[in-house]
Amino acid sequence: MIQKIDHIGIAVKSIDDVLKFYRDTLGIECKGTEVVEDQHVKTAFLPLGQSEIELLESTTEDGTIAKFIEKNGEGIQHIALRVDDIEDALNDMREKGVRLIDEKPRLGAGGARIAFLHPKSTHGVLLELCERN
Repeated sequence: MIQKIDHIGIAVKSIDDVLKFYRDTLGIECKGTEVVEDQHVKTAFLPLGQSEIELLESTTEDGTIAKFIEKNGEGIQHIALRVDDIEDALNDMREKGVRLIDEKPRLGAGGARIAFLHPKSTHGVLLELCERN
């Protein structure tokens, strides 16, 4: 079911500012940015081995990422786990009593199908299930 860590999502105030650190200091190149309108977020993916770092910048003052930063500051917002079949994974989680944020998959950055598990069911960690073709 779970194949690997797909990516780690990091909430940032400014992708442009943070990219300087990842690129110039750590030597990790960005493969591009994308705005996901319905989630009010701009993303940047930085491939690292078989996983990626996803930088998340809010595109609105009241977006999920803006609220996260206001409450917690910049930092790790979620961990995404790659699954081969997101519907099966969601059904499995539901059957095991895991509280779901997303009852059905939705479209995420890079064309991935995603769904979030509630941190109250995952010991305080926001987990994202991620299916990529």
